[in-house]
Amino acid sequence: MSYIQEVRNAVAARNAGQPEFMQAVDEVLTTITPIVESSDVYKANAILERITEPDRQIMFRVPWTDDNGNIRVNRGYRVQFNNAIGPYKGGLRLHPSVNLSIIKFLGFEQIFKNSLTGLPIGGGKGGSDFDPKGKSEREIREFCQSFMTELARHIGADVDVPAGDIGVGGREIGYMFGQYKRLKNVYEGVLTGKGLPYGGSLARTEATGYGLVYIIQNMLESIGNGFKGKTVTISGSGNVAIYAAQKATELGGKVVTMSDSNGWVYDKNGIDLQVVKDIKEVKRGRIKEYADQVSGAEYHSDGKVWQVKCDIALPCATQNELDISDAKTLIKNGVTAVGEGANMPSTTDAINAFQAAHVLFMPAKAANAGGVAVSALEMSQNSQRLSWSFEEVDSKLKGIMRDIFNKTASAAKLYATPADYVAGANIAGFLKVAQAMIAQGV
Repeated sequence: MSYIQEVRNAVAARNAGQPEFMQAVDEVLTTITPIVESSDVYKANAILERITEPDRQIMFRVPWTDDNGNIRVNRGYRVQFNNAIGPYKGGLRLHPSVNLSIIKFLGFEQIFKNSLTGLPIGGGKGGSDFDPKGKSEREIREFCQSFMTELARHIGADVDVPAGDIGVGGREIGYMFGQYKRLKNVYEGVLTGKGLPYGGSLARTEATGYGLVYIIQNMLESIGNGFKGKTVTISGSGNVAIYAAQKATELGGKVVTMSDSNGWVYDKNGIDLQVVKDIKEVKRGRIKEYADQVSGAEYHSDGKVWQVKCDIALPCATQNELDISDAKTLIKNGVTAVGEGANMPSTTDAINAFQAAHVLFMPAKAANAGGVAVSALEMSQNSQRLSWSFEEVDSKLKGIMRDIFNKTASAAKLYATPADYVAGANIAGFLKVAQAMIAQGV
């Protein structure tokens, strides 16, 4: 039995009942095989055993009181996975689906994603099964303060720097930052995604969506192509989806779909982003309202956006949203490129189908690294007590995404096959972290 298979079996036995985590582990272990088998140094230093086991897994109770005076209890998580190249860095997710498997999969992915940025940040992730939807402003504030009361003892500007994720935007980050400041009596960049008046970075809101489009543009340019004149389908209607749609439109693409957990809309004339922003960012409404406001737009409560014919598909909603049947539909309809804006939105079978059909496919580790890249730039600005212009940050983001594409493409060409960007991203991310782990000893 190979070293990789031995490790995979041990990880599966130790993490029974954690399918999302094992899916992420399997993808990485499968694709880094050429590197690991090329040298005994990885086995001698137990790199795979160590990199698949978090430094620590923190679970805690989060009590809070609802508007009716009832005491409610949720479970909080912070998984600090690997800090070989810098302090733990990764978002906080508030969603009823959150469990240890999901947080560990996200934290594991974050190790390699953060490595690809070239910035000194390690991998971590956290969150809670609390659902902000339908909660009052007071309830959200109280939950966030209670959550941070426990989390504060485990984080710090040079230890672990959380950010936002699903269910955690500027409002939630603000409440958590205020509570941390009260508890610690220190003003430091312990969270990213902060508001502009208190240490946030310009372009952070746009970063993940913009970064996704930048790297897909790099990928398309490598074959003499681009977004101009292309039809684009996007899932989701949150931060990533909105700003991916905005940048894709700026580059000449026509975005025709967006979705949320209730359904999706199709606008053959191209999505009107001002309407979407008003519904989602101002009114916090549902995407079905788009069809009520825009003439000719269609709302569908069943099916998925992937049934719409397109040139470029950008899944920006949640994990495993695009399965093998969706992949087959997209391939049949002539899709040429797929970029993952969400974390692991495509199933393994779907990825295999895209690659077999020679569809250009950019995995989340590389494609949605723009958000954490600008979070790291926010950390730099906080440390230096500086505030960079939007243009400065956007320019740095463009450069980082271009570098990620180049690293990914080079690793694919050298160790796998050209255009196998899944292997390329995993290998490039792994090499840097593994080298740091070996240099620092056990």
